[in-house]
Amino acid sequence: MIHVKQIDKSYGEKRVLAKVSVQFPRGKVTSLIGPNGAGKTTLLMLIARLQEAHGGEITIDGRSIAVIQIRDYARLVATLRQSPDFHLRLRVEELVAFGRFPYSRGNLTPQDRQAIDDAIGFLSLENLRAAYVDELSGGQRQMAFLAMTIAQQTDILLLDEPLNNLDMKHAVQIMRALRRLCDEQGRTVILVIHDINFAANYSDHIVAMQGGTVRFSGPAHEVVTEERLRALYDIDFHIVRDERGCVCNYFTPTGA
Repeated sequence: MIHVKQIDKSYGEKRVLAKVSVQFPRGKVTSLIGPNGAGKTTLLMLIARLQEAHGGEITIDGRSIAVIQIRDYARLVATLRQSPDFHLRLRVEELVAFGRFPYSRGNLTPQDRQAIDDAIGFLSLENLRAAYVDELSGGQRQMAFLAMTIAQQTDILLLDEPLNNLDMKHAVQIMRALRRLCDEQGRTVILVIHDINFAANYSDHIVAMQGGTVRFSGPAHEVVTEERLRALYDIDFHIVRDERGCVCNYFTPTGA
């Protein structure tokens, strides 16, 4: 379990996280939701050890992440940042191979090549294996970066807005892949997401943030309510549920 304890974070004089305490269950998909500026990405980057907190502690299974060697941490936690910078002309297979760097340091072993094959196969990217990443569509490129993250074979995956700028088909493909990583491989997935319907229907757990604090958290089917979402986003919601899931309607104004 990932346990965030009394975390503070500021950028200059602007406090972006204030005494944040929350737990992320192992082997589950957890979505970080909330309005812009809530502190979601900052919290994710602190867990990823890509930023440093100004107070508090983050532990994994009771061990402070601050005492774990960086190379060991890279074998435990993989991070996919929003719109990753990419300026090299590489084929998809070569990009995915970067996920093995914490293990092989660039000298690929048969085990590394198997992990690369498994990640490409898991996302059904075989037909794009030899394609150049800079020639792919946005959705295909995001799938390639996700394959690189999967190839890292970590217990924990952190993803910052992985659905950003994707069409519906690619968004569904990525959310289904994340769901399978949890259900079939027991991995822990934490993602920042703005689409409340994807969060509500694919997540086991929800952490809702607002103004640098955790507004509420818990099992998705319990905490996704019209009252809570209305307070979180300051707009009206109407939730329709059936045996296939739920639809959180915020498009239609009240009384329309």
